[in-house]
Amino acid sequence: MKQRRNSPAETRSCKSEIARRMDLTTLRLFVAICDEGNLTRASQREAIAPSAVSKRLHDLEEVLDVALFERQSTGMALTPAGQSLLHHARIALLNVEKIAVDMAEHAGGIRGHVRMLANLSSIVEFLPEDLPGFFRSNGMVRLDLQERPSAEVVRGVEEGVAEIGICSADVSTRGLTRFSYRRDRLVIVVQSDHPLVNAKEVSFADTLDYDHVGLFATSSIYLRSQYTAQQIGKSMRLRVHVPGFDAVCRMVQAGMGVGLIPDRAFEVLSNGMNLAALDLKDDWADRELVLVARDPAGLSATSQLMLDHLRKLSASS
Repeated sequence: MKQRRNSPAETRSCKSEIARRMDLTTLRLFVAICDEGNLTRASQREAIAPSAVSKRLHDLEEVLDVALFERQSTGMALTPAGQSLLHHARIALLNVEKIAVDMAEHAGGIRGHVRMLANLSSIVEFLPEDLPGFFRSNGMVRLDLQERPSAEVVRGVEEGVAEIGICSADVSTRGLTRFSYRRDRLVIVVQSDHPLVNAKEVSFADTLDYDHVGLFATSSIYLRSQYTAQQIGKSMRLRVHVPGFDAVCRMVQAGMGVGLIPDRAFEVLSNGMNLAALDLKDDWADRELVLVARDPAGLSATSQLMLDHLRKLSASS
């Protein structure tokens, strides 16, 4: 017997019923179960009786008409439907937190909130010069700026952690809208008496006979240098990983090796350190930074102002 398909009106009614019954407390409990892998631990974390958690989970699966977990001897494993719901639940709960923060700030006189993720290069090289002009015109707006590697910037904007991101153009921005922001060029940082210091420019291959001070392993600069070394058929003599450009300069100054950082970061950070910056002749040393957003047309008014401000500066640079 052929199953009857729901009419559009019935489908809308079904979706409305699901939305009505899928309350925030239930979503929070669902996320807790996912995090803990165990219903009892989730109930302890949320200070709710295990029987109440179990009933809410049962009701949730019933209203969605799907199984969210596979019950196993080692714990509870998410089904594909459960994985999809977890993604949406985290975004929904995060958005509720944002509402609470925004409303509290409005009550305190703040007139908007911009959430931005940016890679280290943009924070050190460009944003300190680009942001003051924005705040001169929008003094009652607050900026929540977090530093993340470029790939994590993309993921964070996709997941709604921030509305705007700045990352290296080298990484895949997938479905995000991207706009050109700024350009920089990577240089090799050496001590002033290093054997390479008299060269006007060097190739990255020239540096592989020396120890290297590398940025953190997930940075786009480090990943690019590793990839290039592999293509050349050599390995980097990595002596130490450090978290930032200032630490690269300090370690180079201490004789730990040569470093790879953007030219503008070197100009800002190397004053008085008796270091030299050597131009890299590799094409990949010339880099582009891009602005990314999930849906520019759907940005909050304050985030749209920030995006427009940064794009205007990019166009004039």
